Amino acid sequence: MEHRVLGRTGREVGVVGLGAWQLGADWGQVSEDDAFATLQAAVDAGVTFIDTADVYGDGRSEQIVGRFAKSRPELTVASKMGRRLEQIPANYVMSNFRAWNERSRRNLGVDTVDLVQLHCPPTPVYSTDAVYDALDTLVSEKKIAAYGVSVETCEEALTAIARPGVATVQIILNAFRLKPLEQVLPAVRAAGVGIIARVPLASGLLSGRYDEHTTFAADDHRAFNRHGEAFDVGETFSGVDFATGLEAVRRLAPLVPEGVTMAQFALRWILDQEGVSVVIPGARNPAQATANATAAALAPLDPATHAAIRTIYDDLIRPQVHHRW
Repeated sequence: MEHRVLGRTGREVGVVGLGAWQLGADWGQVSEDDAFATLQAAVDAGVTFIDTADVYGDGRSEQIVGRFAKSRPELTVASKMGRRLEQIPANYVMSNFRAWNERSRRNLGVDTVDLVQLHCPPTPVYSTDAVYDALDTLVSEKKIAAYGVSVETCEEALTAIARPGVATVQIILNAFRLKPLEQVLPAVRAAGVGIIARVPLASGLLSGRYDEHTTFAADDHRAFNRHGEAFDVGETFSGVDFATGLEAVRRLAPLVPEGVTMAQFALRWILDQEGVSVVIPGARNPAQATANATAAALAPLDPATHAAIRTIYDDLIRPQVHHRW
């Protein structure tokens, strides 16, 4: 698998990683055996970067990833913190950072977390000096090797990129979210910051496996967060109305090369964007993990295909998402 430098961490990682939200909660039930099998399949396919968070399954995802990664020093494991308390700027202080970090290190079974990201905090947090001072302290104490941010909006990303200690920015980037191409990706290239592309398949819409009759389990965020009832609606189907997303996928389908799945096509589109360090599709089983990793070996899409994707976005998706995130 192709490797790229993960921003200011200086680490090289495989361009397709694994998002471990599914292994914790909110995507239906995934057994521990299936979780370990999924992780093994991803690594066997060349994945070297795994992204988790302290709230995924209330620590379950971190614990599973930590146990799996214990004997695999070649892996880079990133976690996120900041959503264990009410989402107000006053909670983003050193005492809470220490508590959250201690819990993550215990869950992961490590002394130093490779990368810790603020987990989509309130917007004012990104411009608070004391927040970065606290993160710098954790780096100096070797509690974390590097830090980054996970953002909802492009404006938040640009604010964070300007900070010299920010190693990475995690942002939603897919064929239904093109706004980051305008300013965020040029800014990270100039600053040497890494981009971790999340929600790359728009919560599965860009897998091409869903239709108007698809239903989701009650404990799946694609059922309970369609309108932002639990967290930012942009995290579910990238904020796109389900019916509109299905229509867009039908228009994308003729662009997919023979022998390539819609999901692999969607991941390849992301990897074609200059400035992306790693994309982190989730997977609930080994077959999904293996198929996702295979996207790294595909040839880049041609300019005409990129232009056609832009047209579909402008026609159907832009009015719903471009002004919001």
